[in-house]
Amino acid sequence: MADPTAPPTPPVPLAALLAREDLGLRQLAGPDARAAGTAVQWVHTSEMADPYPYLLGGELLLTAGVHITDPTGAGGSLDAYVARIVAAGGAALGFGVAPVHDTVPRALVAACDRYGLPLVEVPRRTTFSGVARAVWQLMAEARHAELRRVTEAQQGLATAAARTDPVPAVLRQLASRLGGLAVLYGPDGTELQTAGGTRETAREALRDLTGVVRRAAPATPASAADTAGATHLAAYALGGGRGFALGVATDRREPGDHTIAGAAVVLLSLLTGEHQSTSEAARSAALVRLLLGAPADTVGALLGTDTWTVVHAHGDRTTTPLSASALATALGTALFDPTEDPVRLLLPADRDITPLEGWTLGASAPATVAGLAAADAQAARALRRAEATRTPLVRQHANTVADLIAPEEADAHARVLLSPLSDNETLLSTLRTWLSLHGSWDRTAVALEIHRNTVRQRIARCASLLDTDLNDPDVRMELWFALSRTTP
Repeated sequence: MADPTAPPTPPVPLAALLAREDLGLRQLAGPDARAAGTAVQWVHTSEMADPYPYLLGGELLLTAGVHITDPTGAGGSLDAYVARIVAAGGAALGFGVAPVHDTVPRALVAACDRYGLPLVEVPRRTTFSGVARAVWQLMAEARHAELRRVTEAQQGLATAAARTDPVPAVLRQLASRLGGLAVLYGPDGTELQTAGGTRETAREALRDLTGVVRRAAPATPASAADTAGATHLAAYALGGGRGFALGVATDRREPGDHTIAGAAVVLLSLLTGEHQSTSEAARSAALVRLLLGAPADTVGALLGTDTWTVVHAHGDRTTTPLSASALATALGTALFDPTEDPVRLLLPADRDITPLEGWTLGASAPATVAGLAAADAQAARALRRAEATRTPLVRQHANTVADLIAPEEADAHARVLLSPLSDNETLLSTLRTWLSLHGSWDRTAVALEIHRNTVRQRIARCASLLDTDLNDPDVRMELWFALSRTTP
């Protein structure tokens, strides 16, 4: 349950109130507001001789001293008054010098010094309502700044989660936003990824704290907090029940930090989770059966769809299993192979494929289970074209001329036509890329990472071996058709 006495807005530093020239406030006693970090959570006006029953704590209590009949404080009346304010948790006392008293009683100044209560003089020109209004304005400004900070942090975390290295990117963003250390821990307490820094003693304490949320027990809390000296520690269990945890260590604790960390927990839970539904389990079973030699048409029902799209993806940065997992999550599939670069993914044909920041994608035309090998080759060609043209996504379209010819006849024709190049994969690859890029020497050189003169030499060699004119569009079309029947 929420604490009903908790302030609805961030507290205001008393020093910020004293800095307002329009108010003209002056601190007369008690610890220096700036050095002590005195904060005001409320403003309350009272002329009671004992305001204790009416205070919640954290108030700037304003009084004109109507209840002070003896400014000398004889009999310890002012000491008792200040003691009760301190006992109630009052943050500071504001004393108006008009209309009852011309000056702040010296005995009150001495009592506030003795009890460590900041005493502020409110000049004649400043009304109590003006002080209260200034406090609420400062609170509103602080609340707005905090909301803006949280919103910007959440946007930064979401952007980081879309990168090709999402987990370290999210941790770096979190550590930067909170100004400390962010660590992803494995189920055994191993530090998997870290960002930022803190004291070594705090780092050890943080690892111990995450053990509280990593325990596999029904009563295990979702989060825990502690301190190590002046360092604030927080640990959060990641969703999925796999024992991963997020640890955060900071030198200060701001009101919005928990919200920011909560956003990171959600993102990291998605990035590290393994959520396998019944349909995904059936698909995994189908893949196992295919690997063990079962005919494709016997496992099609397990895959749950008739047609599929194969996607090849290359990241702008080094691809890791976690970044490949994030890519698969973004595309909405659990079927992917992160062990090679490019990453290969299998999606239902009706699934939308959109460009993703940090990735270059090549997608095949829809294919049945029996045609997945050919679709894999299509995706590879589409990815090469995407990289050569610097396009984030290239799709291979269905319903081509090849669909009008029996596959056996098309394959036989391709073998005969390309036989002069059959033993030279380098020339085949160069010709395939060159044709896919409409005969562009420069883009082919970029795609193959060779010099453009090398491209010219290889294409000239192909023309010679094939004994044909590669400038003829009919020849190019026939060759492209033949190359589409071969595995790159």
